[in-house]
Amino acid sequence: MVISPGPNMIYLISRSITQGKTAGLVSLVGVISGFLFHIVLAGFGLTAILLAVPFAYGVLKTAGAVYLLYLAYQSITPNSKTVFELQEPIAKDKPRKLFFTGFLTNVLNPKMAVFYLSFFLNLSNRNMDLY
Repeated sequence: MVISPGPNMIYLISRSITQGKTAGLVSLVGVISGFLFHIVLAGFGLTAILLAVPFAYGVLKTAGAVYLLYLAYQSITPNSKTVFELQEPIAKDKPRKLFFTGFLTNVLNPKMAVFYLSFFLNLSNRNMDLY
């Protein structure tokens, strides 16, 4: 999972490069909060429900896709600049926006839900083998 950079890694790298160390750290706290969100969901078995009910899992995947399309649309609107154009000065996002964008980037990533569910299922199977 770490070998191929996903939306979390790309988001953190882009914020750190364009807005500095502080923005990268605030974004990282948002991403970590998203990890904690998935851990809590998996711990309570809610992730299992997402995987057991295809409609709920489809809604999560669709929400993630819509969010990525929204970000893509923002990058191609007439007033936006391309990734390679230098903006003078670079607009700094507020910490609240950095945090919530990092959080949503992680929460809407179905790969994380599947990872934590499989991790907890593996742990519970090992504990059952001990008894």
